[in-house]
Amino acid sequence: MPEKNDFRVDYLELGCADTARVKSFYQTVFGWHFTDYGPGYTCFNDGKLRGGFTTDITPTGSGPLVVIYAWDLDKSQSKIVAAGGSVVKETFAFPGGSRFHFADPEGNVLGVWSDAQAEA
Repeated sequence: MPEKNDFRVDYLELGCADTARVKSFYQTVFGWHFTDYGPGYTCFNDGKLRGGFTTDITPTGSGPLVVIYAWDLDKSQSKIVAAGGSVVKETFAFPGGSRFHFADPEGNVLGVWSDAQAEA
């Protein structure tokens, strides 16, 4: 009998140069939990998906776009900037919601989206 989780995205790895800095950023902004596995690797758990940050991958700001859901885009954007991230694409509407893109302090580019009505 096939496993129920066959062929599903199970884990995600992103690059970083400083695991302490990347942990601090994602803990502060999104409340993620981390488990360290050596000096160059930390595993995150956002409550739904697990993944890791590794110094074996150099952040490039390109590649697949990881998109995080947040009810309040303005609040999320403020927290990102206050924690040392930067907005690289301002909030824009698309069918079904709005989103913006940000770079974390390590240079990884992610998105934050919401299905709440975007403010004009």
